[in-house]
Amino acid sequence: MQCISELAGEARDRRLLRAGQSGPSRHWGNRIDLYPRADGRPIALHPAELATARVPASCRWHLGSGIAHPHDDGSAWCRIPHAVLCPQRTPTCRISPPLALARRQLAVRTRRLIDTGVFTTPTVPPTSAAPDGPDRAVVRMLLGHYLADGPVEAIRCVAQTNHRHRCPRPVLAPDGPAGSWRLLPIGPRRGQLVLPEQTMAVYDLSRLPHAEQRRWRIQRCPAHAIVHGAADLALAGWQVFDPLLHAQHLRTGLPYPPAHDSGER
Repeated sequence: MQCISELAGEARDRRLLRAGQSGPSRHWGNRIDLYPRADGRPIALHPAELATARVPASCRWHLGSGIAHPHDDGSAWCRIPHAVLCPQRTPTCRISPPLALARRQLAVRTRRLIDTGVFTTPTVPPTSAAPDGPDRAVVRMLLGHYLADGPVEAIRCVAQTNHRHRCPRPVLAPDGPAGSWRLLPIGPRRGQLVLPEQTMAVYDLSRLPHAEQRRWRIQRCPAHAIVHGAADLALAGWQVFDPLLHAQHLRTGLPYPPAHDSGER
């Protein structure tokens, strides 16, 4: 039976998901709205509703109880993924002239933000790997594999502080139990073709206590893991790891020598 504090924490998480999160895109500086899909994965949507007739069917999204659903719900308005309008990315679907105009307008706004010093473009592309480790770590916890939104050391607590800012502390506690880097076989997900025999570098938390693995899963530092009243200021950055969809993040060598592996005793 779950304790009352765990139930309260899960209720808080559901409220956060239904509320959605807003903020500037790190790639182009304009606002995006982040909502969870039905499977829990986040999707960034353009903040304004657009006329459904001007949006290709494959790019139409609508919101229901705070959850983003693909395709058309029959209304005259819909939401569109920000990747379609982002001036720094190739559109994920064929765009109409009005959408092409919106892309140009956003590109102009991004240039103004850069010229005035309000926004600085990333100096390192998000898909490039650091020389001493993976740019996005694959983490094993709670009987599953998850893709982080950055290196293990950069995974940041999502809780809100008393000053209404996001907690600056990392999830990886410097004085707490740590996982270990291991080479594990790449296995296909259900319904996928079998992949060639290969191993990948995984940050393994499976040997830690269940409570510690759950702390990583909800992406909280040790201090906020025990404070159930604090709200989350951002969605956890985990994605269920898919060896085919996330092939560019596979690393076949350990980022650190095994002798430095704190999880092996």
